[in-house]
Amino acid sequence: MGKAQILLTNDDGIKSPGLWAAAEALEELGYVTIVAPREQSSGMGRSLPKTSDGIIKEERLQVKGQEWSIYAIGGTPAQAVLHGILEIMPQKPDLVVSGINYGSNLASGITISGTVGAAMEAAALGYPALAVSLETAQEHHLSYSREVDFSAAAHFTLQFAGLLIDKISFSDVDLLKLDIPSDASSNTKWVLTRQSKQPFYESLAPERDDWSLPGTIGYREVLNFLDAEQTDSDVYALRQQRLVSVTPLSLDMTSRVNFDELDQSLRE
Repeated sequence: MGKAQILLTNDDGIKSPGLWAAAEALEELGYVTIVAPREQSSGMGRSLPKTSDGIIKEERLQVKGQEWSIYAIGGTPAQAVLHGILEIMPQKPDLVVSGINYGSNLASGITISGTVGAAMEAAALGYPALAVSLETAQEHHLSYSREVDFSAAAHFTLQFAGLLIDKISFSDVDLLKLDIPSDASSNTKWVLTRQSKQPFYESLAPERDDWSLPGTIGYREVLNFLDAEQTDSDVYALRQQRLVSVTPLSLDMTSRVNFDELDQSLRE
């Protein structure tokens, strides 16, 4: 078997240091094709807007003395995955990795995340997928801050990418979501977690006096993580236990309700 083919994207865009930290780590496993939005695209989820121009621009970039071919896409993270698989890669990927994101992706807001959305798009096409996020201060979420240390997150990206390339899979696990604490090291323990049902962020109304003025909906963290499901939630593992959270996700979003009871209630 030849070297693994890895498609790498990042919702923070083609210029993100988190993307390059992941690229350097994953290069140990195989050929890394980097396809990412040309603009910052956080919060895009799995969206495929018709307004995206889809322009692909191949560029060459020097990173730590090594030259990389990269592909900047006029589109969302999910669209970057599609362009990468359908147009750019010489053969189908053995793995799709999305990250390393500035900021964790936890709890009920994960479908908003462009990081998770890109991995979901890959999983929907039948490819092993990994979404990786690093806890950072909120001020760094939409930045390209060089103050953020991605080394521990890169270590776990490599570790779990290797497991997925080795074809470790389980029924109803379509992708893995990794969230790494900001103070993690390569020796930090990881734990399997469930996605918490609680909101991790709450939305804030724009600060403006006139609706005709531009206004952006803000957000802030909801600081009640101690109330999260304490036995096995992603929020509790990351925020309270300071462990790496590994959440197996399924594309099946069907409620686990008792169908017979629900059917009876709906027909009464």
